[in-house]
Amino acid sequence: MMNYQTYLIDLDGTMYRGKDKIPEAKIFIDRLNEKNLDYYFLTNNTTKTPQQVADNLMNNHQITADAKHVVTPSLATADYVKNMFDDDVSNHSAYVIGEYGLKSAIFGTGIKLNEVDPDVVIVGLDYDVTYHKFELATLAIKRGAFFIGTNADTNLPNERGLVPGAGSVISLVETSTQQKAKYIGKPERDIVDYAVSEKGFDPKTAVMVGDNYNTDIKCGLNAGIETLLVYTGVSTHEDIAKETRKPTHEVESLDQWDV
Repeated sequence: MMNYQTYLIDLDGTMYRGKDKIPEAKIFIDRLNEKNLDYYFLTNNTTKTPQQVADNLMNNHQITADAKHVVTPSLATADYVKNMFDDDVSNHSAYVIGEYGLKSAIFGTGIKLNEVDPDVVIVGLDYDVTYHKFELATLAIKRGAFFIGTNADTNLPNERGLVPGAGSVISLVETSTQQKAKYIGKPERDIVDYAVSEKGFDPKTAVMVGDNYNTDIKCGLNAGIETLLVYTGVSTHEDIAKETRKPTHEVESLDQWDV
């Protein structure tokens, strides 16, 4: 078994299930810290800032984390937007469907808000999404705006079960515009490329850890890094049996993994 130096770790279904703790998760992170191994929480959550994500891990799950440990599609999308244009990003505009975590990252680049004819429309999970927001996004994309979706998660595991994810919101806009979004978060490799660039680790000695084959494991496969599937969230043994490309490793829970 390879001695991995960097762990890229999912949150929902891997570190916790909504408000419910996964006890093995804290033990796993404590062991990484004991061995001075690098780890980053590579989440598809765009609703919170990295600090809010870290605060939730620390305060509600007693998992050691700070903002520097968190990589979100919001940050990766903001970086993508900054590099979209040949001139300064502040000369351009965007319309965003999403929560504060996404909006703060996007508009933190200096790009301007424009609800009518923006250069780019970015759609993520929005707990208060309305028909009017969908209407603005659809019309803007029809007028020629570049269409970005933060991540393709159709569902999120929480303490109540599997609830709608960002992919469900984005798919409505894809249907109304007849256009496919450019996705940034897992399973796309863009978010890993951003993490490598921002954090400076070697992807050859990294492993992707997650509970969802279709996001976490496929992201590792797409980025060319090894993977560890944990059966505490979305994917089941029956799901994995149907896949031709298997995870590098599989465990029932993270306490079975020897770091």
